[in-house]
Parts: sequence; structure tokens; C-alpha cells
Amino acid sequence: MTQLTGQPILVLPEGAQRLLGRDAQRSNIAVAKAIANAIRSTLGPKGMDKMLVDDLGDVVITNDGAAILNEMSVEHPAGKMMVEVARTQDEEVGDGTTTAVVIAGELLKNAEDLLEKKIHPSIVIRGYDMAAAKCLEALEEKAEKVEFSDDKLLRQMAFVAMTGKGSGRAGGHFSEIAVKAVKQVADHADGKVSIDSDYIKLEKKQGGDLVDTSLISGVVIDKERVHPGMPKLTKNARIALLDSALEVKSTETDSAIQITSPDQLQAFLAQEENMLKEMVNEVVNSGANVFFCQKGIDDMAQHFLAKAGVVAVRRVKKSDMEKLARATGANVVTNIHDLSKDDLGKAGVVEERKIAGEDMIFVEECKDPKAVTILVRGGTEHVVDEAERALVDAIGVVSSALEDEKYVIGGGCIEVELALDLQDYAKTVGGREQLAISAFANALEVIPRTLAESAGMDSIDTLVELRAKHEKGKRDLGVDVMAAKTAGMSGLHVFEPAKIKKQAITSASEVAEMILRIDDIIASSGSGKAAPEMPPGGMGGMGGMPGMM
Repeated sequence: MTQLTGQPILVLPEGAQRLLGRDAQRSNIAVAKAIANAIRSTLGPKGMDKMLVDDLGDVVITNDGAAILNEMSVEHPAGKMMVEVARTQDEEVGDGTTTAVVIAGELLKNAEDLLEKKIHPSIVIRGYDMAAAKCLEALEEKAEKVEFSDDKLLRQMAFVAMTGKGSGRAGGHFSEIAVKAVKQVADHADGKVSIDSDYIKLEKKQGGDLVDTSLISGVVIDKERVHPGMPKLTKNARIALLDSALEVKSTETDSAIQITSPDQLQAFLAQEENMLKEMVNEVVNSGANVFFCQKGIDDMAQHFLAKAGVVAVRRVKKSDMEKLARATGANVVTNIHDLSKDDLGKAGVVEERKIAGEDMIFVEECKDPKAVTILVRGGTEHVVDEAERALVDAIGVVSSALEDEKYVIGGGCIEVELALDLQDYAKTVGGREQLAISAFANALEVIPRTLAESAGMDSIDTLVELRAKHEKGKRDLGVDVMAAKTAGMSGLHVFEPAKIKKQAITSASEVAEMILRIDDIIASSGSGKAAPEMPPGGMGGMGGMPGMM
């Protein structure tokens, strides 16, 4: 509201609240730091787990950054921007979500110190932008090449991604499965590798042990045969896929059939039966002995299919139909009358098996399948869920390494290297931007510092030692969390895809710069009603995590 010649002029609706300048910046930075601190302790192989309980009492126990932030009900707009960082990181590379959010929080914390020294936000933003560009340039130089055939290196990266995520003694088994699955679905074109991880299906079933988790060279469908008279096991399967219903369709226009005698009714039913029989004959005549339908199959058609010895499954999800087509080489047909021998796919075995008390259809022994399934087993629901998250991370890491063809040394090693490069670069930059570049360098060191804290080490002593030895040329020295000491990471095979670090630094710097640009927050109900009361430090709060407002 402003005043001209004593007359009040309403600019915002009554009850709207506003934070300006430094108050707005403090509010946003405080929320971003709170989110970063909430998941910081989950970083690394000795990271702690979080238990998240929703309104219905459902429990999620995990130390996966993306899963934690997805489960938390974050209300503050700046908080939502931090959650978006984790989501982007997860979608782009599948791992490094905690790293990205923690670095973003540290960038904002260091920026706050510069703002307190009366350095203008635009100077900090420019310095951060220069530092991020320098980091990406340095990463390209320091990264080493990954060969598609180097299974050992890929398994080591997958193992590092899963350490501390509850996979435990199954880590080696999981990493082998992840590498095989990714390489199986990989497409090669123009000397480049492209991987669509959607074609790696993760099917969870409670029961058994983590080491019972297996890779199926084909697709597992969580359905059962439509008729008990159909064979449970079919070898040398010839598979037909239909995305429309195997039923007699009703007419598109409203119509009525007048039947005046029992003979006419009998003829009508016989005609309907003949139509269904013809449809089934189309399937049988094509040579198919296994039939997957995306929609319904009429009861009479089920009977005819069972008599012909054809295994049929109905109401299969569209995504599963696409995977079946990729795995078996079949074509998805829309009109049953168009089905021919050339549209059929092949699989060595199609079998209905009972897993954890539920019937499932296994389509396996496919020749060079471009879609595979990982059947995840574990003792309890929480164990299975966490195992699935570990495998998702491992698949993301292997995919990123193969697509980008570059890897770096982990354990906080690459962050120390980049921080030292930035400190040298800052000295060559004139003006106040060098302070922001130096602050960016210090922010990167939050990763080795956090790893040291999680191992029970003194974080300051560890960081001083790492800096000193890296300056003397010991460039692979990092934090050996398991042994609680500094050690050569190359000898411990702690490697990570360069793409994960690139994405984390890019996302963290972009969100930090965006939050620093905000100098005005207007909270309005939009309907003329009073806006909700702002708590100390800004708009809204952050539900789902006690004590975080």
C-alpha cells in the first residue's frame, strides 16, 4: 500500500504479506539450508537413515536424498526449489541427489556471509556462474574414459552408488545385475551409447533374501492365466500382442434387436459365439501359442483359447506391452484380423509361477532382449523398497557412465581437486567476484567434510590434510569412510561417473543463483482473504520433518 496526497491506494489485497530485500533473502536462504541439513547426514556409505511417517501412518525408511525430499511435505516456495534440484538430479543421472542439495545449501550459506559484508547479490551470482563454468571445464580435464567392455570398472561404480543403502552383503550381486541389465538394453548408434532405463523393469516381491534377487532375460508380468485349462508352461513360445479387446463390440449407434422366438435368440447367441471363435482362430492360425491382451478377453473366447492350448493373459499394462515387444521382437497389433506370423515374438519359456503367494507370468530366455526385468526379493517390505532404490541408483550410475563415457575419483577427492583449482582461479579474477569464486570453492569442500563427520573423524583436520596432500600432488587422496582415515581412492576402487558431478554442480549453482536473485516475497491468498501468517524467517513452513519450520 502506498499513499499519494493523503489518499491510500491499495496495491495488494487486504491481508497480503510481503518480505523485502535482506529479509526475503534471509528467509529463502534459511529454508534452503534447513532442507540441506535435513538430508546431509545421509551422505556416504555410513550415512544415517531417515524415517518418514505420513498422515496415514505409512512408514518409509531410507537414506536416499530424492526419496526423502519426495516424502517430505515442503510448503515454502524456496524449499520447493531445493526439492526440484533433487528431482532433476534423480531424473537426469539417477544418483547424487544428496550431493546436489547439500552443495546448494552450502553455496547459499556462504553467499549469506558475503551478503552480510555488503557485497551485492548480482556480484555473488556472477562469481558463482564463473566458478560453475570453471568447475565443468576442470571436470572434463580430470575425468578418465570408461570403455563399454570394462565390466569391472562399471561394477565398482555401481557398488559405490549402493554403499550404505541397505544392500549390505548383496552389494556385489546387485552391482553385477545392474551392469548386465543396462548393457542388455543399451542401443548403439553413430558410435554413441543410449540407454532408456524404462526398459529395465523392477518387480518387487516380499520374501526370500536380498541375494535371491535375479535378472530375468525377458519380462515378468504381475498377472495370471485367464483360464485354469491353459498350460502353465510353454516352451518355444510364439507370442502375439493385441492392444484392443478380444470381445464382440457393441454398435456405436443406439440400436435395438427385437427377438420374437427362442430360435431367433439361439441364432443370435450362436452368431456371437461364431464371431468370437473366428477371432480366436485368427490367433491360432497365426501360429501363436501365447497371447497377451492389453484389454479384456470375453469368457467364451477364453474357453476357445484354452481348448486350442493357447496361454492368454488379459489387461496387461501398456508399459508392459511395450517391454514385451522390445524383449520378444513381437509387433503390437490393434486389429486381431491383421495378426500374422510376422507379428509374433519369440521366447524360450513362458511360465506361470507362484512368487510370494501370487501368480506371475515369466517370459524369459529371449534372444538378445532389449527389455529385461529385475525381480527384487527381501525379507520385509521396507528391505525390498530400499533394495529397489539401491538398484535404481546403480542403474542410473552405470547408464550415466556409459552414455558420458567419463568417470572421476570419489570419496571427496574430486571436490578437493576442484576447490583447489577454483582458489587458484579466484586469484586471477579481479574485483569482488573473486570472493564469490572462493566461497564456491569452500562450498564444494562440504562433501569431504560431511564424509569425515559420518565416519567419526575430525572434519577440520581431515580437510587440512586433504588440501595439503593434494597440493603436493597426491591427487587421488580422499576420505576412506569405512576405515575412518584418508587414503588413496584409486586403490579402494571408489569411482563415480563424471556426469553425476557435472549435473550436481550445475543444478546446485543454478538454484543458488535463482534464490539469491529474489529480493521480494509477496504472500497473497489471491481471493481477497487474509494471507496465512508468516512464521519467523518467511512464508509457510516445512511439514513432515519435526522441528523444521
